Amino acid sequence: MRQITGNVVDLHHRKIFPGILTIEGERIVSIEETNGWYSHYITPGLIDAHVHIESSMLTPLEFSKLVVRKGTIAVVTDPHEIANVLGRKGIDFMQENSQETSLKIYFTIPSCVPATPFDYSGSNLSADDVEDLFASGKFVGLSEMMNVPGVLQKDEEVMRKLASAQKRGLPIDGHAPGLRGKDLKAYIAAGISTDHECSNLEEALEKVRQGMKIIIREGSAAKNYNALKSLIGICPENLMFCTDDSHPGDLIASGHINKIVRKAVADGFDVFDVLKIASLNAAAHYGLEIGSLKVGDKADFVIWNNLKDFQAYAVFIDGKQQFDGFESAWDRRVTDVFGRNDLNRFEREPITEQEIRKPVRDEITCIEVFDGELVTGKKVFPVEGSLSNLESDKERDVLKIVYMNRYQNLSPQVAYIHGVHLQRGAFATSITHDSHNIISVGCTDREITAAINAVIASKGGLFIADGEEVTGMPLPIAGIISDREYREVDRVWGNLMEKLKEMGCTLSSPFMTLSFMALIVIPELKIGEKGLFEYSKFSFIS
Repeated sequence: MRQITGNVVDLHHRKIFPGILTIEGERIVSIEETNGWYSHYITPGLIDAHVHIESSMLTPLEFSKLVVRKGTIAVVTDPHEIANVLGRKGIDFMQENSQETSLKIYFTIPSCVPATPFDYSGSNLSADDVEDLFASGKFVGLSEMMNVPGVLQKDEEVMRKLASAQKRGLPIDGHAPGLRGKDLKAYIAAGISTDHECSNLEEALEKVRQGMKIIIREGSAAKNYNALKSLIGICPENLMFCTDDSHPGDLIASGHINKIVRKAVADGFDVFDVLKIASLNAAAHYGLEIGSLKVGDKADFVIWNNLKDFQAYAVFIDGKQQFDGFESAWDRRVTDVFGRNDLNRFEREPITEQEIRKPVRDEITCIEVFDGELVTGKKVFPVEGSLSNLESDKERDVLKIVYMNRYQNLSPQVAYIHGVHLQRGAFATSITHDSHNIISVGCTDREITAAINAVIASKGGLFIADGEEVTGMPLPIAGIISDREYREVDRVWGNLMEKLKEMGCTLSSPFMTLSFMALIVIPELKIGEKGLFEYSKFSFIS
């Protein structure tokens, strides 16, 4: 039996009082109000309602070391990224590694592997696979349904996947950026209950009116809090918070779900509403066995320094203190994948400069990237005459972007991008949502080729070519995850960010932004297997 004192934040009765929590085993057996005075506050633990752990480039164990110290006690994770590379074997690895941590990691089943019929990934999850995975009882829902046309056209495979979740009464997450009107109604009618892709208030309000829950996202590349924060004052009961995709440096410096809570409280929103959005709402929606600071509940809670900074003093999960203000209970554990040659798939051979030459005539069609957004634009620049090969036009911020398949030796796809502002060099990555092929942006063909070939030589990773110098970080697990501990990953990642900043790149998260330039299910212009893909036409245009 253990007693914890502090200012208890009762979200159910919307009050704060000095109290004593008595814990026996995994549960709270009593909560008593006292006359004491305490400077610290006790709240339910925070929950990330939608996250791809793989996007942190960390294993679940290393990811958990980072987020638990930020007051997160649970996450709902979609292992979509590793599934696109390794299929069910990748999902199995994520679940096995999650057993090394006390963070409550709940899995949803990837619904779109590959993301679209236009993608070429390393694996495929069929409707039969989805049914088998649900039968295991290890999943709490169906992950984001990105195949919007498949839903609207009632594609047989898509409908079977949706039915697998519906017959078990499990939630289905959505992924429908910009979807409005009749198509939105049809999409929701298929049983889809959430969306984390809203980038403007009007769109979000329409989705709420149609019965959707909106998950406000604040990640490394996609930051939608400012655009959607008014929802907190309008319909808090219909909201959750998520990070979706975050790099370790951002998690360390800015925080996890607590950073969104901090912003919302600072913006004047009701602290009870904000904390319910950050905890109770997700637990209820996904049916998670998580305590909400009531007698008889699991003892899952956080002790904060105050209700302004939201710095965690201690974190309790299932009645045990899992963070003491300095380290987690599993900080000294490490992920051992030595000899696991089955955790990657990389067949690509090196390329030459000749393969990425691209002639232009009359005009250049560019992907227009916006910092902090996954949505891109389409920008066209005039060209006088014709060129046998355009490497870059730095004066107009036009850089070459190259996409290439890593599972087969197919021809690279070459286009142009605007908004990166790189002044020299190139960078490349094998983290490209969602199929995780290779993508690179740069000023010269020589440096683009060098960066890409460094990724190929390491069978996955992040690399920068600056003149003759090539630096980077290998990612040996599926070409998207490091086998190193989070401090080492953060150190190397931080050095790469500083290097790109020095080279002129103005994006706040260059590698994360680049990784979404092949995600053709996000408007408007992206690059894929057959060149530039225009979302509004849902077809390749070059």
